[in-house]
Amino acid sequence: MRWGIGRDKYMVTPGLYAIGSPDEKSEVLVSANYKLSFDVLRGSIGSLDVWILVIDTKGINVWCAAGKGTFGTDEIIRCVQMVDLQNLVDHRRLVVPQLGAPGVAAHLVKKACGFGVIYGPVRATDLPEFLAANKQATTSMRRVNFSLKDRTILTPVEISMLRWQILYVALALLLLGGIGSDIFDFSAAWTRGSGAIFAGFVGLLSGSVLTPMLLPWLPGRAFSLKGVWLGSGAAILLCLSLFSDSGLLNQIALLLQVTAISSYTAMNFTGSSTYTSPSGVEKEMRLAIPCHLAASGIALTLWLSAAF
Repeated sequence: MRWGIGRDKYMVTPGLYAIGSPDEKSEVLVSANYKLSFDVLRGSIGSLDVWILVIDTKGINVWCAAGKGTFGTDEIIRCVQMVDLQNLVDHRRLVVPQLGAPGVAAHLVKKACGFGVIYGPVRATDLPEFLAANKQATTSMRRVNFSLKDRTILTPVEISMLRWQILYVALALLLLGGIGSDIFDFSAAWTRGSGAIFAGFVGLLSGSVLTPMLLPWLPGRAFSLKGVWLGSGAAILLCLSLFSDSGLLNQIALLLQVTAISSYTAMNFTGSSTYTSPSGVEKEMRLAIPCHLAASGIALTLWLSAAF
């Protein structure tokens, strides 16, 4: 799942689930029907006896679903009424993930189904302590961490999402690599094409792996700019080592293309980050994508020209 394999089908059926042996006094925890969210919540409960009310978020995690509107007021109300929750518990409390708050109007939930909303901690692992403290969250429970580990575990899916584009581009580079003064040369297709593919992978890893890992320490606010630093650095190292004898045109093409790939893939990471907002992402894309296209076009022209 961290690689995005079968992502669209990774969900559980909405409804009410019993963890342990809950009764009418047990707390009701609300979750999304994205299975990874559900499993993390279920695994964090420990030996507690609770109900988990899983609402239909179309297989989207709590945070993203709250932004999209699928983890929201109407769906919580609908699910509470669907499972007849008022006849299963003698209290009127729902513990909702804090990251679901943007999609939930607590007063409307209370008005429609009689259940009050209590916002739980950011991390499911803090729930036992939160519940033991009479549902009082500490300051650390309210903060979103975005540690090195948190950033690193998100990188595989970014690469996986580009797998078909990577395949098509690799095939195109092998074909274009053979074009030259002899019209088409199979040996050149392999040597030039494979070299270009390798350079592209260096740019991909710089932008989609190293940039998120080193995110807080890279200069600049824009993710695309952060990707530029690592991409250009990696390209310079390639020019000074493996491609030192490739010629000026090839080296300029490599510098432009690796930097563009790194910048573009780094910008993709905005959707997995706590750092950005929708308006900020749109503004960055309007500025960065034309630069990526221009750099790629110039790089391709120079690379093809170098073969003649």
